[in-house]
Amino acid sequence: MALLADRLARVKASPTMAITALATELKAAGRDIIGLSVGEPDFDTPENIKEAGIAAIRRGDTKYTVFDGRMELKEAICRKFKRENGLDYEPGQVSVSSGGKQVLYNAMVATLSPGDEVIIPAPYWVSYPEMVLLADGNPVPVACPQNYGFKLRPEDLEAAITPKTKWLILNSPSNPTGAAYTEADLRAVADVLLGHPQVWVMTDDMYEHLVYDDFQYKTIAQVEPRLYERTLTVNGVSKAYCMTGWRIGYGAGPKPLIKAMGAIQSNSTANPSSISQAAAIEALDGPQDFIAPNAAVFKQRRDLVVEALNKIPGLYCPLPEGAFYVYPSCAGLLGKKTPGGEAINSDEDFVKYLLAAEGVAVVHGDAFGLAPHFRISYATGTETLKEAMRRIERACAALT
Repeated sequence: MALLADRLARVKASPTMAITALATELKAAGRDIIGLSVGEPDFDTPENIKEAGIAAIRRGDTKYTVFDGRMELKEAICRKFKRENGLDYEPGQVSVSSGGKQVLYNAMVATLSPGDEVIIPAPYWVSYPEMVLLADGNPVPVACPQNYGFKLRPEDLEAAITPKTKWLILNSPSNPTGAAYTEADLRAVADVLLGHPQVWVMTDDMYEHLVYDDFQYKTIAQVEPRLYERTLTVNGVSKAYCMTGWRIGYGAGPKPLIKAMGAIQSNSTANPSSISQAAAIEALDGPQDFIAPNAAVFKQRRDLVVEALNKIPGLYCPLPEGAFYVYPSCAGLLGKKTPGGEAINSDEDFVKYLLAAEGVAVVHGDAFGLAPHFRISYATGTETLKEAMRRIERACAALT
């Protein structure tokens, strides 16, 4: 009898984690590596948030909490949704997990039966389809190419819906493209969903505060209140609050869904870290004045990277509305050869060449469901980004 479950044959490891691990190994071996594959702010967690975690340790707040988050944090989350999104939730509609990824996974496991379908606009965060597969569902990618702004068109959503469709996943601003849905974009998507009452919406809003050029952020339950009862609104403290390692994510939605997600969590990991929960309360209720300056720095980096990439023959990089990623096309380089005579036939060939030739680690677009592109995270220092752009230019110029 085989030890491993059959479902694992459908699932692959995270390509972004694999690239990051390879870059780390090369760096440890002495190579000069610039890592642009990690989706993590380079800013430190603000001092008041760190102090809240330290204070929790000192007062002995190191015991189990309620399995899906302590009441004080759920109340802070409800205040956040009301203050920033105009959404009314009560604590019984909130689930807190060890990162946004666990919130999404709990929801999949709690709701999907074999054969259920989940529509995932592509390019997508690499873990979405794998979570669906682990929950015995079927991911249904819908191509959202560059000429559509990397966003889901209502007619393509309509065409993808079947009687087996259970969820639509929306991620705005997007990982990997940085594309963000306007209120009009969300209205068009909502109008389709109103005609299909069996389809629920899982909206991943993790990059909500990282939007640029006066973009006005909205989430779908805010735009269309009639979808409120079948929307799971997911967020967390990782990106805006520079707390990736603290591992706190949360979701809000209808009580039966939240209860089912809680049943999954209570029998798997139980509560997130009590110390991290204390810090997250301070993050949500404390000063917010560092978020805008951080976003301004990210915008400057975005502009630097986009301008540099668009000067390189063979590359084209659209200007994203948010997050801290760009998703340039390398279509103009396909068919070229490296100095060693190897053909660049795909975006994966290109990123492997880039790492080998110049020590720049990025992630190939096929991993995100739309090629030929590659993802760069510009959540790193400005001087490092400038050097990375010089290396990318040099690598592309060497192709013939």
